[in-house]
Parts: sequence; structure tokens; C-alpha cells
Amino acid sequence: MKHLQKIAIAIVLLFAMSFTAQAQSKTAHINVTELLSQMPEMKAAQAELKKLEETYRADIQGSMTELQNKLTQYQNEASGVSQEENQKRAQELQGFERNIGEAQQAASQELQKKQAELFEPISKKAKEAIEKVAAAQGYNYVFDSSPGSGVIVATGKDLLADVKQELGF
Repeated sequence: MKHLQKIAIAIVLLFAMSFTAQAQSKTAHINVTELLSQMPEMKAAQAELKKLEETYRADIQGSMTELQNKLTQYQNEASGVSQEENQKRAQELQGFERNIGEAQQAASQELQKKQAELFEPISKKAKEAIEKVAAAQGYNYVFDSSPGSGVIVATGKDLLADVKQELGF
């Protein structure tokens, strides 16, 4: 019986110690979206993406203008050419439209690929800085308090200023 009592006391002490250890866990939060948007590297990456997007848009707009000009020309000449020629021209215009659609899809895919390529090292740098600041300040958990991230209440320590200082801005 005394042996059973000792085991029960040991179990109770074990649970008490584990709850004490859990209570000592420190948590903090940071709005990662805000941090990323303020990083100079992110601003440069967004400017590069915007420039690339404008280039694609100008190319596609040029193709659209060329298509519109051909359509107008073919409509004006439609009564003076054979039915066969009109059908050939209609097929040509459809092919041209299809090419423009494919170019738009390719541009969209290229922009997404470039965005991932540019943003990945920036995200990695931010994550490493967050981890470094959290470790230096003794935080076991850091939650993302960006809107929609699932954090309901974020009243603990906000690491945004410290991480920005770590990153040098």
C-alpha cells in the first residue's frame, strides 16, 4: 500500500512539474505581412514585378491593337473578296486571338514564377530574423498575428519593432 502511495505521489508531482514547465513557456506575436511589406527588399521585388508586368501588358496590348487593325481591315475588304478568302481571314483572326490568349496565360505564369523566385529569399530572411529575436528574448512560441492567420487575441509581446531592428530598418 505504501508503495502504491509513493507511485501516486510521484505521478502527481510529475504532472505538477509538467504544468509548471508549460506555464513558463513564453509567447509573442508578430504581423508577418506587415513586416514583409516594410522590408526594403520586398519593395524592390515588387517594383521589379511591376516593371515585368508592364512589359507583358504592353506586348499583349500591342498584339490586341494589331488584331483590331486586321479585323477592321478585313471587315472593310470583306465585300470585295471571295467567300473563301473571308473564311481564311476569319480563321487567321481566330488563330491570332488564340495566340494572344496563350500569351496572356504564359505571362501570368511567368509573373507567378518570378514572384515566388523573388519572395522566397525575402521570406526566409524574415523568418530567420524572427527566430533570432525570439531566441535572444527567450520566446518559445511566436504567432503570426497577420489578419486571417487564426490569432484571435495578440496582447503579448509584439516582436515587429525588434525584428525590424534586427534586419536593419
